Amino acid sequence: MRALSPRAWGLAAALAALALDQAHKFWMLHIFDVATRPPMTLAPFLDVVLSWNYGVSYSLFPAHEAMARLALLIVQGAIIAGLAVWMTRTESRATALALGLIIGGALGNAADRITRGAVADFFYLHTSLPVGPLANYVFNLADVFITAGVALLVIEGFFLPQERRAET
Repeated sequence: MRALSPRAWGLAAALAALALDQAHKFWMLHIFDVATRPPMTLAPFLDVVLSWNYGVSYSLFPAHEAMARLALLIVQGAIIAGLAVWMTRTESRATALALGLIIGGALGNAADRITRGAVADFFYLHTSLPVGPLANYVFNLADVFITAGVALLVIEGFFLPQERRAET
């Protein structure tokens, strides 16, 4: 039996991340009906809430109008396309997997922007420690996949010798 190519790993990761993100958002919005519930505390630092993000991370560059959303989608699409090219060219399964997670997460958030006009976020991470803007962060599963993909790229870049990367 032949092993899956790096591209297949990346594509599988992208499709899984997109599907899981969209299924979770559908469940939270339409079955759990998070919009009608008060914030729920899961831990002293983590709540479940509904927050609509009209911009990018930390609500930077809010896009309430159709043209501004289109501009964000065009930039997001260009980034996704660049990552997809990188994913198809890599010989490393770890890199392809990481890029697939990032692409799938980005596609999940783009799907929200297209279908809902904003990205649905549900998890509110907070602290009273003096850590600046990181004291409060609202995110969704797509953001988790993006972060995991970036972390995997960093780990691979720092800890996996160049000659072993193609083997992973």
